[in-house]
Amino acid sequence: MKYVDEYRDPKGVHYFRKKIEDLVSCSDNGNASLSTPLSTTSSTASSTTFSIMEVCGGQTHSIVKYGLDQLLPENIQLIHGPGCPVCVTPSEIIDAAIKIALMPDVVFCSFGDMLRVPGSTKSLLQAKSEGADVRIVYSPMDALNIAKDILKEGSDKQVVFLAVGFETTAPANGMALYQARQQQVDNFSMLVSQVTVPPAMVAILQNEETAVQGFLAAGHVCTVMGYQQYHAIARQFQVPIVVTGFEPVDVMQGLYECIRMLVCDEVAVVNQYRRSVTEAGNPTAQRLLETVFQLQDKEWRGVGRIAQSGLELADEYKHYDALRRFNVALKKTDVESPCISGEILQGVKKPSQCSAFGRSCTPESPLGATMVSTEGACSAYYLYRGS
Repeated sequence: MKYVDEYRDPKGVHYFRKKIEDLVSCSDNGNASLSTPLSTTSSTASSTTFSIMEVCGGQTHSIVKYGLDQLLPENIQLIHGPGCPVCVTPSEIIDAAIKIALMPDVVFCSFGDMLRVPGSTKSLLQAKSEGADVRIVYSPMDALNIAKDILKEGSDKQVVFLAVGFETTAPANGMALYQARQQQVDNFSMLVSQVTVPPAMVAILQNEETAVQGFLAAGHVCTVMGYQQYHAIARQFQVPIVVTGFEPVDVMQGLYECIRMLVCDEVAVVNQYRRSVTEAGNPTAQRLLETVFQLQDKEWRGVGRIAQSGLELADEYKHYDALRRFNVALKKTDVESPCISGEILQGVKKPSQCSAFGRSCTPESPLGATMVSTEGACSAYYLYRGS
């Protein structure tokens, strides 16, 4: 299949593995100033450590599934980032979702991966078992169509969609709200927990506990937003950033470009994912986001509050805010747990360093969202390595 098979080609993976090994060897031999390292000597031992964060959970799963980290020289450390939308949705949003879902005459719609994410006391799946009308949908337009069908039936039921994710899902959620407003579908609302990636990258770089020297930026986010805003981050913190896809060759090429810049002491933003991403992104989608949403400070599960990292509904769309419609306030609740998903999301620790991993915390009985989501680091380690 075009644009898939060629990016899963083992020859391509090992081609970039060899180039990375040559870069590491070049660095140890004192040739760090070379713009194009010439060393052809492979080495897995080095006095220099390279710590690179892949931002997106999709990249993490590719790395763990295909064992890409195990192919790299030992001095290259891959740090798993917070780019899993399910994982960073705070428990107070889940609690609010459950409270609304359990109300009479509410049809609560969500993507399937959110149903098992734990709140402070239970999950949406447990609320469904208690009688809540919780339905799995595959797009926000599915939820809007349910609302329109209910209106045709003359019912008073309200339809609520749980809108989570990064800039990737925000345009589709925004379009559903735009359509609802245009078509005057007033029994439809959203519980919004949209977050944006660049402020999280800044927060990570400002965290003294992290050792990130470079980033593999999330390609699908940049497909929407472009990568112009990453230039300022690269300059401010003197870190290379490579916009990268999600297949094995994508990741290995992204790592090569990032390590090359570190070895050569370069700071830039490089677009590896050119088959999908342009510097300007998708202007139409960006205009829609500017119409429907506005920036706000946002709480991230396990990370904390990040300034101007969230999207809330713009003033003209406040009518569709489920929190306002049902008069539900977000309440932060501290829950004692051995789960260290917050440290994992910040790249401070790996899943295997959690005492609950694979024991009291499994996909069947998750303690944290990183074990629930198909993009969570704990889920990847459990699924592909069992440890």
